[in-house]
Amino acid sequence: MDIRKLQKTVVAALEDIKAKDIEVIDTSKLTSLFDRIVIASGDSNRQTRALARNVQDKVKEAGGQVVGVEGEEAGEWVLVDLGDIIVHLM
Repeated sequence: MDIRKLQKTVVAALEDIKAKDIEVIDTSKLTSLFDRIVIASGDSNRQTRALARNVQDKVKEAGGQVVGVEGEEAGEWVLVDLGDIIVHLM
């Protein structure tokens, strides 16, 4: 999937669940591991888990791939690895 389309999908998924302080950082010139980091926060662990789930669902619907998810059980800090984009939710 095109990085711009993936980024738009992620940001839209976060906005759907009312994420706060959404920041997109371009890391393409800093590391070859991924091209973007998206950082956002929620009001509670429950909202953070909902944000992570919505990002995964919307990316899959758009034809993207979810490589992995960490921290979804507790919901305090969830990392969603989408390959070219890493999403940090706190």
